[in-house]
Amino acid sequence: MNDATHEVFNQPAPLVGYNLFETNRPLRDALKFNAPALQLAPLEHLGALAGTAEMQMHARLANTNTPVLHTHDRFGRRIDEVEFHPSYHALMAEAVGAGLHGTPWGSPHPNPLPEGEGAMPSPHVQRGAGFMLFTELEPSILCPISMSYAVTPALRGNAAIHADWGPKLASRWYDPALKPWRDKPGVTMGMGMTEKQGGSDVRANTTRAVRAGSDAWGERYEITGHKWFFSAPMCDAFLVLAQAPAGLSCFFMPRVLPDGSRNAIRIQRLKDKLGNKANASSEVEFQGASAWLVGDEGRGIPQILEMGTMTRLDCALGTSGLMRQALSLALHHTAERQAFGKPLIGQPLMKNVLADLALESEAATALAIRLARTFDHPDDEHERLMARLLTPVAKFWICKRGSHFAQEAMECLGGNGYVEEGGEGVMARIYREMPLNSIWEGAGNIMALDLLRGLRKGDAVAALAHELAPARGVDQALDRLADALPARVEAMATEIEARRLAQDVALAVQAALLVQTAPAAVAGAFCASRLGGDWGQAFGTLGAGTDVDAIITRARLH
Repeated sequence: MNDATHEVFNQPAPLVGYNLFETNRPLRDALKFNAPALQLAPLEHLGALAGTAEMQMHARLANTNTPVLHTHDRFGRRIDEVEFHPSYHALMAEAVGAGLHGTPWGSPHPNPLPEGEGAMPSPHVQRGAGFMLFTELEPSILCPISMSYAVTPALRGNAAIHADWGPKLASRWYDPALKPWRDKPGVTMGMGMTEKQGGSDVRANTTRAVRAGSDAWGERYEITGHKWFFSAPMCDAFLVLAQAPAGLSCFFMPRVLPDGSRNAIRIQRLKDKLGNKANASSEVEFQGASAWLVGDEGRGIPQILEMGTMTRLDCALGTSGLMRQALSLALHHTAERQAFGKPLIGQPLMKNVLADLALESEAATALAIRLARTFDHPDDEHERLMARLLTPVAKFWICKRGSHFAQEAMECLGGNGYVEEGGEGVMARIYREMPLNSIWEGAGNIMALDLLRGLRKGDAVAALAHELAPARGVDQALDRLADALPARVEAMATEIEARRLAQDVALAVQAALLVQTAPAAVAGAFCASRLGGDWGQAFGTLGAGTDVDAIITRARLH
């Protein structure tokens, strides 16, 4: 008896075994524009690795087998440990090995290649591109990677701690063991800033720091209080905010103290989040935990803002990576799926949707890599001003577009995109991940307010005009927006339109970058739709004159 009821056909093969970097022409062109001397071999290696079936399996398992908190051992001793699936550690080892954490801070020109093959001329751009590629594979384990990147320069506020921990934060060895820093080849760090009653308003923090002496690491304090969001609690150390006698201050808090004993960091529970499942986010209490002052007492806010700049860059990079992966899945599915007598990718309406998504993805990539470039030139006045302006703008706009983008890309896959099983389940994981970067490290209103603060630093109007100047005279809609922005900046007396200003600055810079880096079909369609009004209220509403075939061809995984 034949029990077969049907033959499975017209189902796309899994998207696996391809090089994420070599097939991403928008990213490669953005790198050529922002860092023309960049060594591409590490990115080609990472792109190939991220496309393998083995690494995709690790990404699935790390998200399926979520972290487990063990507050006590079987004898009743308090241990406060989080257990991760082995696939989590495999992913962490590859991310650290790729230098996506603290390596840009290791030296002015760290060398990511085998000895003799040249030094990295643009470490933050290189690291940013790698961060985007890894996000396509698995974004949630990058939380401790991003925080390690952000806190490393802040440690310079305590020379002794920086001397001991800086080299290990730049190391490419991942060691998950909970043991003293001196016994580990490499370490990671996290942050503890927000509290229940304050959230983004860290000035409302109630955690207290009481001086307890001094030693080789400087002024030592005892910290008592809590943190409502304490991500990656198995990191080796954390920078935390607490109220000292002189005001809110920044402290270095290791998980294991120099004498080998465990610090009084009590993990109360892990957050049950919408997405970001492989990463452990926790609530903790400090019961007289030992910590060392970093910088001066009362200077915690400026220090957290500096660290926030780094993590906000990663929010923009990460969302750009998620957009690219969602687009890749949509392009792959529609190319292999037949409907009404031809591939979905050949249907006019689907072409409009895919082309529109491709425009959004390339614009996000261009802006995120441009922002990363500012970190490679901290002594350049224009780059410094652009970092101040583009950080909140990119974080606001790219991340704000992410959830809508993922929903539209999911719709390209139909019902298969909504399920969690198999290769198609990656799209569901992307969709659940998308809102996080918009919320983490300051939601939309915080970013809009930060833009207003940035406009008061230096001659922001002149810096923005200088940034847009190379693209002037190519597109009338872009010229009109560029002409109007200075007056709008000067007239911005209240906060009520700050989000709209952030949106328009983002669109202007994205358009200017595409004019300089992308084919005319891409740049022209972006300007016509986003700036010229030839667009509807949803993706897939590009004007009839748009060269959708050229845009899709550029975006496809050739």
